[in-house]
Parts: sequence; structure tokens; C-alpha cells
Amino acid sequence: MIEIVFDTETTGIDYSKGHRIIDIGCVEVNNYVPTGRTYQVYINPERIVPEEVVKIHGLTNEFLKDKPVFKDIVDGFLEFIGDKPLVAHNANGFDVPFLNFELKNAGYPPLKNKIIDSLEIAKKINPTCNSLDDLCKKYGVDNSMRTEHGALLDSVLLAEVYMYLTGGKAPKLDIFTHVETIEHHYREPRNFPLSEEEEKNFALYMKGLDKIAKKAGNSQLWAEMNEVYDSSK
Repeated sequence: MIEIVFDTETTGIDYSKGHRIIDIGCVEVNNYVPTGRTYQVYINPERIVPEEVVKIHGLTNEFLKDKPVFKDIVDGFLEFIGDKPLVAHNANGFDVPFLNFELKNAGYPPLKNKIIDSLEIAKKINPTCNSLDDLCKKYGVDNSMRTEHGALLDSVLLAEVYMYLTGGKAPKLDIFTHVETIEHHYREPRNFPLSEEEEKNFALYMKGLDKIAKKAGNSQLWAEMNEVYDSSK
């Protein structure tokens, strides 16, 4: 199943007080595996970004002033997501209400996509430690590049965390040399080589991850996976 993992950055936490979206990032996944298709855009909010908010994501008024406004990017965004399910951390409490507010202002109907809130899933597993940073730490996802919030990078991280939350793969992607364990999932390590078809599929998988990591500003994000794989052959 193809899904869109996404994130937004805004000028503040309450759209009803005039705050706007300034950054949208999306990662397409197919059965939890990134396809290599991403979408990212910065948006001129047509208002001042408070200094305390700039400290969170680093997107300054100077940087955003020549970016397109939401009505100019909305068609491209809607074309990318289509009718696919949307996954976001606190989707129902933040990202989707903000998007629907922007869509309404631009003269568009609200989103009709199926919404999957990964925060709600995480709270069922751990009611107290369920932020994206908490989950990255829990599942061993490298978030060292997350010195500031950014919609595409956070979407990349969430895409991997989402796999763990839904039982999509084993911790640290040790799929070749270690026992897979996640929640109630268990499998002995394989002791036979990959087939030619598996080699091809894995190469495509790594190509997609590398493309996403470079767009998110971290070209080394997935490099260790190749090292693990090469040493296990």
C-alpha cells in the first residue's frame, strides 16, 4: 500500500490566531519502503515569523520573503498526495487542521484522504515518551542531523519510525545478520545468500533511501546500511 508520510512547519501553533504553514515535506512509501519520491516546498506565510519560532526551525523572514504563497503551490501538493493515506506525527491535532485551514483560504475543500496519526499509535505503546526524538532514540533511528526542525528531514525520520510502530521491519535494519524483534514479531537470522531478485530489489531500495537522504540534507543517513550489507555477504 502506498502512503505519504508528511510534516509541516508553521509560524506558530494556532491557525485560528493567523498562523500559517511555511514548510511542507512529504515522503512516499510503499509497504513501508521509501519509493524515492519526495515533495518539499517553502512557503511565504504573508506574515511575520516570530523570533522564538525561528529558533525552532531556522526559517527566517528574510529567507521566506521570496518564496511562493500557499495558493501558488497547492495544486502541486495535492497532485503529489493524490488520494493516498497520509501519515503524520500529531496529524489530527496539528498538521491536518493547519492544511485544511490553508486549503479553505485558497478556496479548496478539506482533505478527504485517510489520516494516520503516528502520535496516537505511539501513545498506545508508550503514553509518556512519544515525541519524534523519543521514538528515534527508542528504535535506534539516527536523528543526529535534526539540530533544527525541517519538514522533509522530519518526514524521512518519521517514515522509518512509522515502520517500527507498525511492525514493518526490525530495529536498526539488521536484516541480514541479527534476529529480528519488534513487539510480537520474531524471526531467526537467515543463513543463506540473497537471490538475484532480492539483490536487485535491495539495490532499488537503497537507491530510493539515498535519494531521500540527500534531499533532506543528510547524504550519510543510510550509508551505514550498505556497510552492514556488504560485510554480511
